[in-house]
Amino acid sequence: MTASDTVTTQHWIDGAYSGAASGETYDDVDPASGEVFARIANGGAADVDRALAAARRAFDTGPWPRTTAAQRAKVLRRLAELLVEHREELARLESRDAGKPFRETAERDVPRAADNCAFFASAIEQREQAAFFDRKPFLGTQREIVSIVREEPVGVCALLTPWNSPLMQATWKIAPAIAAGNTCVLKPSELTPLSTLRLAELCTQAGVPDGVVNVVTGFGPAAGAPLVADARVDAVAFTGSEATGIAINTAAAATLKKVTLELGGKSANVVCDDADLELAVEGSVLAMFRHSGQVCLAGTRMYVQRGIYDRFLERYLERVRALRVGDPQSHESDLGPLITAGHRERVERFCAQAGDDGVETLLRGARPSDPALARGNYLAPTIFAPRDESQTIAHEEVFGPVLSVFRFETLDEVVARANATRFGLSSYIWTANVATGMRFAQNVRAGMCWINGYFLRDLRQPFGGVGMSGLGREGGRWSLDFFTEPKLVCISY
Repeated sequence: MTASDTVTTQHWIDGAYSGAASGETYDDVDPASGEVFARIANGGAADVDRALAAARRAFDTGPWPRTTAAQRAKVLRRLAELLVEHREELARLESRDAGKPFRETAERDVPRAADNCAFFASAIEQREQAAFFDRKPFLGTQREIVSIVREEPVGVCALLTPWNSPLMQATWKIAPAIAAGNTCVLKPSELTPLSTLRLAELCTQAGVPDGVVNVVTGFGPAAGAPLVADARVDAVAFTGSEATGIAINTAAAATLKKVTLELGGKSANVVCDDADLELAVEGSVLAMFRHSGQVCLAGTRMYVQRGIYDRFLERYLERVRALRVGDPQSHESDLGPLITAGHRERVERFCAQAGDDGVETLLRGARPSDPALARGNYLAPTIFAPRDESQTIAHEEVFGPVLSVFRFETLDEVVARANATRFGLSSYIWTANVATGMRFAQNVRAGMCWINGYFLRDLRQPFGGVGMSGLGREGGRWSLDFFTEPKLVCISY
């Protein structure tokens, strides 16, 4: 797409594009320019019904659930190849739709999407199914018993993805779902649907049968709610906000669907006195400001031990001031725009409230003065030094380029403070002492902990959090556990 292109999209249902039943569309706005560059099919209950009918039919009578693991793996590997072949196109589309720096979408997001497909191709081929042998009395006779555990696909899966990494998140759910033999209906965020629609096309090109992967675009109340509540859906996988996750879990409970939720975070990033200063600075900047802080894993609460505090903070502030806010299509930009004008205003309200609460400001970010950026949703980084975790800016998820910094004295103290949150997604610690890092990891209340690193991702690892950060885990065998059902078959002879 060029800057002058305006496209009108349709849903992807049963292997083909299909317009919204209502005929309605809504505007997709470029976060960097404020321009409408696409009109998106505005889905509702009728569109969800058609997509679910296709997915149900493909599961109940179609070939996909009845293929071998090797056959499904071959298709997924071809999909991975297609993602690589279309990397430039997908990265540009993703960058423009989500406002992410192009170098991140091209160098990280699209390759990771391809890796997801290739990984789950191998994972499903290598998945072991169990058999147990025993001898039991039955009707007065000792009999040999063989118990086989078959792992079967769950059925029709509702997949709901967020706006901050749409392509990667779509493959993170689609790949294990279809690897296990399921069919699915995916509703991407209404803000960033374009790369997911293109992905659906590529699925068909790779050999995924019609009806196995369906995409309905639209807003949560009109499209997401009927999808989650429908009795034809057997499992729901959602990544997004805390409030929406609660609503989805409540709606899914009526029909006892399997549910996995990856929600928000307010993650602690701890820098100890003995940390490698430059490593901790660079890693902490990345952990906080990647995608302008619009990342669930962002280390938004930074705790720096007193002995290194002044030296670390001086270097950290210098590094943050050097970050370049600008056009996400440029290779020179470190931070692109926030996703919408409304979201930027929300972040600014958090900052204004912090000022009203008397929170010390170490660095105050503002909208750029460059006229070329005036129409975009840009906002430079802000860093606060709250009194403690009770202040709003220190405990609420801002989801923007806003950091809270604290001093701490001892490891026990910082563990207690890190745990003073309703969230529990990720955590980070920078230290030269392995024992210190491990003590922190063992005691912090979070689903994930990185020692001397940020989001170093092995696809075999579990991903997810505790508390209000969600339910269940994704990744590796945990994804395949979710998308399969064990069935016992017992033979006596």
